[in-house]
Amino acid sequence: MNSPTILVKARNLHKRYGAGEKGVAALRGIDLSVAPGEFVALVGPTGSGKTTLLSLLAGLEEPDAGRVVLAGQDLASLSEDGIADLRGRSVGMIYQSINLFAGFSVLENVGLPLRLMLRPPFDAHSRARELLAAGGLTSLAARYPADLSGGQRQLVAIARALAADPPLILADEPTANLDSASARQITGRLRGLVDDGRHGVLLATHDLRVASQADRVISLRDGQIVKETALGAGRPSREVLAELA
Repeated sequence: MNSPTILVKARNLHKRYGAGEKGVAALRGIDLSVAPGEFVALVGPTGSGKTTLLSLLAGLEEPDAGRVVLAGQDLASLSEDGIADLRGRSVGMIYQSINLFAGFSVLENVGLPLRLMLRPPFDAHSRARELLAAGGLTSLAARYPADLSGGQRQLVAIARALAADPPLILADEPTANLDSASARQITGRLRGLVDDGRHGVLLATHDLRVASQADRVISLRDGQIVKETALGAGRPSREVLAELA
């Protein structure tokens, strides 16, 4: 369970919300893992358990049963503060709702996680400029979120998620509500992170075209894995989409 080559591993995860007949089993016996250099997509209808699974893997919620091992540590053995510290060092979170701070510039938004970790302003700004350059966003550094397109805001959010250089990226519907060109740009940025061999990405999406860029696609329904598909490089997109459908 503690292999250093695995970024996160879940075993027999169960999660239920509510009690009695009105209760809902959000997850029922989920097993999965994500390694460096791997892009894994979670697909499934609304209510299938994708967001709940990401929350449990990040330690934002506790499972009713099962184990999560993040960066080699069993989350059940850690205090809330210990989990928060581990998450800050090991996980970058990207959400559908792009929660950039309106009163901060792009540069300040990207460097904010490091400032919250009490890193000096110069270090935070230097790292933020490095990330903006890597994402082709240098020209946006002095602008504010309201001046950006949806795709630009999400690219900035990805840069912010990378501020502490976490090896694992958990993305919850990051291309939702974006046009197809912006969605391709976001997916390409995440694909590039995986291809550097140091990062792993677990992405939840409704968009099969986004999922088709992953190495593996895990299909959820009613809180269970119903299908897992390994995707080979260079296959025609029409063939891949037909396999995922």
